[in-house]
Amino acid sequence: MLYKQTIMAIKIIFFFTILAYSILASQSFMYILSLKNVQLNMSASTYIEFRKLIDASMRSSLKYVIYLALVSNLTLVILTIKNPGSLLFVAAVISFVFLIIDILLTLKASLPINDIINSWAPNNIPSNWQEFRMKWLTIFQYRQIATITGFVALIMAAAFGSK
Repeated sequence: MLYKQTIMAIKIIFFFTILAYSILASQSFMYILSLKNVQLNMSASTYIEFRKLIDASMRSSLKYVIYLALVSNLTLVILTIKNPGSLLFVAAVISFVFLIIDILLTLKASLPINDIINSWAPNNIPSNWQEFRMKWLTIFQYRQIATITGFVALIMAAAFGSK
């Protein structure tokens, strides 16, 4: 009976891990599909207004998705550690590592650039604003690689990990 309960717990945690990761990866896929090009074609004032609005919205809501992803992913690693050769355990570890990489890149690189952009007044935009845009987009590309890699690992485990 305990074995069946553990399997059910793993399935539930796996579900929430994939759900949280899919929300994180959706942002990456939208940038690949169009948002990067949209931002590259914005004027300085439009870009800065857009970044400020996106940053404010993401800071207030995305943190809950990140917390869910962290807790569920770590729990998945812990629950599957007894079977270290399983595809699910390997995927859980890979996705957790890449989630940590994404979070570190966000905290150490993306958010500091956002803070700089948020400090600009609409009538006092620095002449090198495009450099900040490219720095942010470059860092976000690394974050996209991390997020998509973790997400794909989880999807592979869901598709190919069953016995």
